[in-house]
Amino acid sequence: MRIFLIVLILSFIFSASSNAKDINFLEYDLPNGLHVILHQNRSVPIVVVSVMYHVGSKNEDPHKTGFAHFFEHLMFEGSDNIGRGEYAKYVNSAGGICNANTTVDRTYYYEEFPSNQLALGLWLESERMLHAKVDEVGIKTQKEVVKEERRLRYDNQPYGTVMEEIMKRSYINHPYRWTTIGSMNDIGKATFADFAGFYKTFYVPNNAVLVVAGDIEIGKTKKLVSRYFSDIPKSFKNIPRPVNIETAQTSETKGVVYDNIRLPAIVFAYHIPAWGEKDFYAIELLTSVLSGGASSRLYKSLVDDTQKALDVSMFALPYEHSSLALVFATANLNVALFKLLDLIDKELDKVKHEVISDYEMQKLKNQIENTSVDAKSSLAGIAENLAGYYTFFHNTNLINTEIDKYLDVTKEDIKRVANKYFTKKNRVVLYWEPVQYK
Repeated sequence: MRIFLIVLILSFIFSASSNAKDINFLEYDLPNGLHVILHQNRSVPIVVVSVMYHVGSKNEDPHKTGFAHFFEHLMFEGSDNIGRGEYAKYVNSAGGICNANTTVDRTYYYEEFPSNQLALGLWLESERMLHAKVDEVGIKTQKEVVKEERRLRYDNQPYGTVMEEIMKRSYINHPYRWTTIGSMNDIGKATFADFAGFYKTFYVPNNAVLVVAGDIEIGKTKKLVSRYFSDIPKSFKNIPRPVNIETAQTSETKGVVYDNIRLPAIVFAYHIPAWGEKDFYAIELLTSVLSGGASSRLYKSLVDDTQKALDVSMFALPYEHSSLALVFATANLNVALFKLLDLIDKELDKVKHEVISDYEMQKLKNQIENTSVDAKSSLAGIAENLAGYYTFFHNTNLINTEIDKYLDVTKEDIKRVANKYFTKKNRVVLYWEPVQYK
């Protein structure tokens, strides 16, 4: 294990010093519909094996929410050939690491091993795809795990329910209106048949992308992929795909949320286009101008100059369907939230009326190039990006070309999207206030 960790550290050092060269890859489909992407990088003896399933919380039944995230946990229970709780032991005993994560749009699993353990990684993922242990024991166990996660990360965390409160007000029709954690009531009352049906619908090869990245021989890897995945049957069931059915917001929505906090906060949500659309890239650059570090406009105004806020952040969510740009600011002691609202609106008005400076534009380009380098600085990051670009766009080469979409944004584009999307009628504003105890 110690040798693997040393090699892992060296891989980060090597990758970070190698600048943003294009990522080479080979991709193809198995007869069962599984899309395979291979990326060879023989600089260090490490391999990443990952699978992205095109299922997130937006694919759930409105009365059975939280399933995608629940399965992220359940898929580590084991399989017909892997004993209960033994999945992580296989990985750890081989000197590797493993993890998973879920978003509104996809679920992602990965292992990182010394490269001589490639076959093990492929076998583990094929077991997960073919016959994972979806049974009453595992379901009962993971229900308690997810409930505890809900308590720790959401219910008992200051500002922990921000996303839940924002999403249910921002989306009326679209399934983005609930978050990945879902409803504990839905999970609690779900039956074995509900969980088995979800697995059979979404955990199928023709709804997945397999990525193998690192110190591999292409020919040998293709044979191993075929050995472990080609016999998994293709699904002919309909895979539920919600359409982008959210109607345009026509008036400002405001609300107050009382929470067990000491300092009040204000949260904005603006409707914006989906990740991949032209205006999304201009909006991302706008959020960087306003909130990209200590020299950004919002930070200087709210935190440094007026000292009305302890912190402020703004970012765009990269969703497959119509998305949101969020602003979150925590008020300083004894500062009324309407004062933060006024200051934020003043900074937004500035970018609506004047193009940003040449200095700011150059700073943005530098940030874009640094981000592009960072995205290619680890095999794990490369694997996830390769999987994501294919899953959402069927254009894996965006790993090399998406940077051009940012660099093509002009100062005029930034001003234009500020006026088009950052309007009062297109936003939700929540005041986050401390609970008043008697």
